[in-house]
Amino acid sequence: MRQRYRRRPEQAVSAVQLALDFDGFSYRKWGDVQRASAGDWLVDNGGDVYTVAAQTFERTYKNAGPGRWIKSAPVWAEQAQQSGSVATQEGRTHYEAGDWLVSNGEDGSDAYAISAAKFEQLYERDCDA
Repeated sequence: MRQRYRRRPEQAVSAVQLALDFDGFSYRKWGDVQRASAGDWLVDNGGDVYTVAAQTFERTYKNAGPGRWIKSAPVWAEQAQQSGSVATQEGRTHYEAGDWLVSNGEDGSDAYAISAAKFEQLYERDCDA
């Protein structure tokens, strides 16, 4: 059952928008091919580097200082009971049992997966929900 969580306030990321005129690029991460387009964001999350689709980034992050951003929107998450994969806006992410399936939409849309250890580090239950 999905529950509402929020990013811990001290867990800011470094990010820059790919504000370039280009055809995009692809890269391998999370067990599959990911894609980035012009306008997407390149994020460094404590050494874990990846892209976030422009619309998602603009809707879920707020500026926390020069080049620093904090995820301000809540997420809905549930722990995976078995291994699998989830379609994301950038590609597909593979996960193991015990990892967390996280979505930016309460209905499970705009989803991704992260390890249990990373989830515990980054998120806390949203008691204001």
